Amino acid sequence: MPSEAALSLSRACKASRIIDCSECEVAFLCVRRVQQKEGMKINFCTLSRGARRSTLTIFLLLVAGMFCLTGQANAEALPSAAEMWKMVQAQQKQIDELKAQLNQVNQKTEAVTEAVEAQGSDTVASSTSAGWWNNTQLGGYGELHYHGGDKDRIDFHRFVLMVNHQFSEDLRLYSELELEHALAGEGKPGEVELEQAYVQYDVADQHKLNAGLFLLPVGMLNERHEPATFFGVDRNPIETNIIPTTWWEAGIGATGELPLDLRYDLAFHSGLKTTTTEGNAFKIRNGRQKVAEASAKAGAVTGRLRWNGVPGVDLAISTQYQSDVAQDSLEEDIEGVLLAGHADIRKGPVGLRALYAHWDLSGDAPKAVGRDEQAGWFVEPAYYLESEVGQFGIFARYNQYDNEAGDSGDSEYRQVDLGLNYWPHQNVVLKADVALVDAPDGKADDEILNLGVGFNY
Repeated sequence: MPSEAALSLSRACKASRIIDCSECEVAFLCVRRVQQKEGMKINFCTLSRGARRSTLTIFLLLVAGMFCLTGQANAEALPSAAEMWKMVQAQQKQIDELKAQLNQVNQKTEAVTEAVEAQGSDTVASSTSAGWWNNTQLGGYGELHYHGGDKDRIDFHRFVLMVNHQFSEDLRLYSELELEHALAGEGKPGEVELEQAYVQYDVADQHKLNAGLFLLPVGMLNERHEPATFFGVDRNPIETNIIPTTWWEAGIGATGELPLDLRYDLAFHSGLKTTTTEGNAFKIRNGRQKVAEASAKAGAVTGRLRWNGVPGVDLAISTQYQSDVAQDSLEEDIEGVLLAGHADIRKGPVGLRALYAHWDLSGDAPKAVGRDEQAGWFVEPAYYLESEVGQFGIFARYNQYDNEAGDSGDSEYRQVDLGLNYWPHQNVVLKADVALVDAPDGKADDEILNLGVGFNY
């Protein structure tokens, strides 16, 4: 059967009306294809000249001959179908082998990566868990005051550093160190004080035990008195003269939660030691020993019950009993009982705070100077304004207190505070207020401009 190339040549000759070599009347190259088993042979015949055929006929014959040669060459170069299948199978085998090798390399790489990451994380964990800093937190606060009026002075009142540490999931340390009035030492106005240093242990999910030096759970400011948390440059006079904020003692205590949204605090601790003579006899604030080689002949117990069942409402009552506030310095025991209660309410932009505190001291000695009863209270409405540059708060506070309430004479102080707080940040506050002091007979009234800046972190 003739090949496709031979048929193409035949069709080209017929298109030129050339049947075979004997019919040629021009000199041209006749390509005769002879097909044999071993391939093809090409015979060339040179015919006589004097052709009357056109050049186009010769050109077509040459193109047909070239096509025949090219087709034969390609036919000889291409492998057969069987050979092609063998080649495809060999290539697929090589591809499968390369894929297997690549998978092995990937698995080894992943194993090495995981080992390195595990070793690195173990190294980091071991290095950080061993460091105390990993479970230690720093905090603190400070406040600068200017007081006009008769005082007319400026004072960096407090700078406090807090260091807390988590020993374990259930055991932690709280501590607080304070520098008052910028300078401390002999002949200096200030002092360095350790106000807190106690450990706390979780005995249950909602109950904790405290042991060490801690702030007593009384009033609104004694436990939380950072400058940004209250109105006015100075703390209110009731939580200065009746509840001697800041007031800390040494002992053991418990705190926790009860049903009906109640919280409790109970502490057994060291107590006051008031002076018994001169002008400050039996004044509560002057009785703080600050746990500095303090007399421990008569201890005290303090308890508090708080309710926070409604958001924005904090109600609490506190009481303390001490068997002898004079610490056995008199022949008679001077029992002391404190009763205090407060309300702290915030609803939207409106705030209201109120507090009452009352001491009752037994014995003839306190009664003789009118200090068998000491009491005070205040009420403080406030309004908060939000702005793009921070929060503003305006307040008015009426205060009334008497450290000689057991005396029939005039010994009561009345004070009105009007002022403004500005918080550019929730932990930074600028304060300005005016204190109008109405003093008892024999004491001087005063009008005081107070300016302050405070921070906590």
